[in-house]
Amino acid sequence: MSEDRITALARQVGEVCKLRGRMLVLAESCTGGGLGEAITRIPGSSAWLDRGFITYSNAAKEEQLGVKVETLLTHGAVSEATAREMVLGALRWSRADTAAAVTGIAGPDGGSRDKPVGLVWFAWCVRGGAARVESHQLAGDREAVRRQAVEIALKGLLNALEKTPQ
Repeated sequence: MSEDRITALARQVGEVCKLRGRMLVLAESCTGGGLGEAITRIPGSSAWLDRGFITYSNAAKEEQLGVKVETLLTHGAVSEATAREMVLGALRWSRADTAAAVTGIAGPDGGSRDKPVGLVWFAWCVRGGAARVESHQLAGDREAVRRQAVEIALKGLLNALEKTPQ
């Protein structure tokens, strides 16, 4: 049986981290630790995963990652601004040099006209560099949205890792 896409991507992330001497930190909301779970499927991942923050509530985003109350009040938890502050906070509160953040609405409820179910914001950052932030409108049920979000986050980590000098 061949490994699934997420495990294959996590394995690739690990290989690049090892090759380049990188350490990861994760800040997750709607994926609820799914990104960390995918990475820790890989034997030896403790060599390149420093820690993960599961900040599902706004209070957790504020307390653990330093997301500003004003950001949450003005833009909401599912926003470009919050994803950016999450990824930068993860770097600030870890020993890692490469970070990923995910915040979104997995459903089946919680969406609105402006922020529908399936809207997920992602951010990636290498310490000392600028954060890259993007959103995706994902389709399917809660499990499908979360799985797609983990896959996109892993692809973004690969991209961030491969674009940084060794």
